Amino acid sequence: MDVLASSWLVLVLILNPTKSILAQTVADVQLAVLQYRGGGDWYSNPTAVPNLVRYCNEEMAMHLSQEVPYVDVGSPDLFNYPWIHMTGHGNVVFSSREADQLRAYLQSGGFLHISDNYGMDPYVRTAMAKVFPNQDWVEVPFDHPVYHQQYEFADGLPKIHEHDDLPARGYGLFVNGRLVCFYDQECDLGDGWEDYQVHRDPEDVREAALRMGANLIRYAMGGADGL
Repeated sequence: MDVLASSWLVLVLILNPTKSILAQTVADVQLAVLQYRGGGDWYSNPTAVPNLVRYCNEEMAMHLSQEVPYVDVGSPDLFNYPWIHMTGHGNVVFSSREADQLRAYLQSGGFLHISDNYGMDPYVRTAMAKVFPNQDWVEVPFDHPVYHQQYEFADGLPKIHEHDDLPARGYGLFVNGRLVCFYDQECDLGDGWEDYQVHRDPEDVREAALRMGANLIRYAMGGADGL
C-alpha cells in the first residue's frame, strides 16, 4: 500500500475505531466532496474530484478509491476522509454544531480544500469564521511545502479561469503550524479538473490544475511537512 495512504488509515482507525483493519484494501482510502446548507451549489463540478483521483492514481500511484462520495458537514462520516473538497457559487451556512464538527475534523488531521467557483467568497469566509473564530485567513507563501510536493509551483497557484482579472491566490488556515484548510480564489482549480468538454480548457491549463490538486492531496496525506 502507498505510504501516504497507510499513514491516513492509521489516523482513521484512531478517529473512527469502528473501521475494521481487516476490511481495508489498497483502494479503501477515499476522498469526498462536502455537502452544506445555505442554498449554494455544493454539487457543482461533479467530474472534478473523480478526475483528480484518477490523475493521482495514474501519475503518482496513490491507490485512491475512484468512488468519491458526498459527505454532509454535520455527519460523523467526515472523519473517514483525509481530504475533503468544497466548492460552489453562492451561500454557505454552517450551524454551530456543524462548525464545531468541522473544527474537530481539521484539528484531528483532516484537510479541507475550498475552491471558489466564483461567487462564494463572502459566504465561505463568514462560514469558516464560525469554525475558527479567532483566526484570519493567511495568504500561503510560495515557499510553503504545499506548492512543492510532487510538482513545483514556484509562483504559487496557476491561473485556471479568469473572473475579475485578478491574480490567483491561495489562502490558508493553520492548526499548530499545519495547513488544514487551503482556499483557492480567483483560480478555480475545480473547473480545471472537470471533463474537457465542460469548459474546453487548453491541455496545459488542465494539467496545471491537476498537478496543483495532486500536490494538495499529497500534502494532506502526509507528504513533505503534511500530517
